Amino acid sequence: MKILVTGFFLVVSLISFSQKRVNPVIENFGGIYDIPDAVVKPDPAAEYKIVIDVYGGSEEKNQIDRSLNNVARMLNLHAVGGVDPENMQVVLAAHGGSTYSILNDEAYNAMFGMDNPNTPLITELKEAGVKLTVCGQSLKGRSIENDQVNNNVELSTSMLTTVTKYQLLGYTLLKF
Repeated sequence: MKILVTGFFLVVSLISFSQKRVNPVIENFGGIYDIPDAVVKPDPAAEYKIVIDVYGGSEEKNQIDRSLNNVARMLNLHAVGGVDPENMQVVLAAHGGSTYSILNDEAYNAMFGMDNPNTPLITELKEAGVKLTVCGQSLKGRSIENDQVNNNVELSTSMLTTVTKYQLLGYTLLKF
């Protein structure tokens, strides 16, 4: 009996530790683990309205912006929790260090000598219905021209006005 119980726990442990990340919405980014036994889960029947203050950027210019990747993780986590992606209304307000993350490849290459590693992630976020915006104040403060921004990203007056506009529309604020 001891051997049977020990064997059972060994199998369960191996399955738990070997679990692979899943990407149900953003296929190539934001991989997460499904936690089927979780008690606190998103409400699959709810409509989620979220505006995200994205500030950080990436210290290593050849790496994706972790803040942008967290947006992908959030979408994937809600999908694993049973929320239809159609019920996720997400607005991203990039500013600060993340301003560089939303540059088009030509501008990024001119500044850092390589294509923007965030371009595929930005494309997938846009395809998933995320409204991506960048703070015009952050662009001007960094001498970045509007035409240097990725075509999937819209110009806003500022991150502050984007956040307040969407909060007045009932969006919840997250900061990444």
